[in-house]
Amino acid sequence: MKTPAAIWTWSVDARIYPARLCAALEAVLVRPVVPLGAADPARLPADAVICDVWHTSGDFPTIVECYGPPAGVAEAAVVAALARYLGRRCLVADDTLNPGRHLLAMPDGTLRPTHVDIADTDDGAAHSNARPCTIATQRCRDSDECRQSRWEPDHVVAAPDLTAA
Repeated sequence: MKTPAAIWTWSVDARIYPARLCAALEAVLVRPVVPLGAADPARLPADAVICDVWHTSGDFPTIVECYGPPAGVAEAAVVAALARYLGRRCLVADDTLNPGRHLLAMPDGTLRPTHVDIADTDDGAAHSNARPCTIATQRCRDSDECRQSRWEPDHVVAAPDLTAA
């Protein structure tokens, strides 16, 4: 089995069953996606992505972790493509390292910086109350963290290319 170089983590705004999510991710990535519980190291395809899916509370109750995602593929672009494929909103961490600031992928594939409230639960972080990161909000306008991000307030990207880093 290959050693995962990275872990991708995001959440979806509906309860999506693992089999459906893995199939959707396989369609987006055009490579095998294997559920964590079924991953047999002796039989794993060389280019497979291992995917763990579980549910928590909040507005984005499906949590997804991908182990060994393909190199040279931008996680945010994959999440945007998955949001479009599923017709759901998805959250993925942005570049600020602020746990309450994410990118929101919309069902049309657009991405925009967003703030969310996070609550720790026994099943993991619960994300709720998604709201745009915008200069119309004083907190975002005055925040060096928001303004110095690659994803500045009010920055919207329409359906990014999967290879865009």
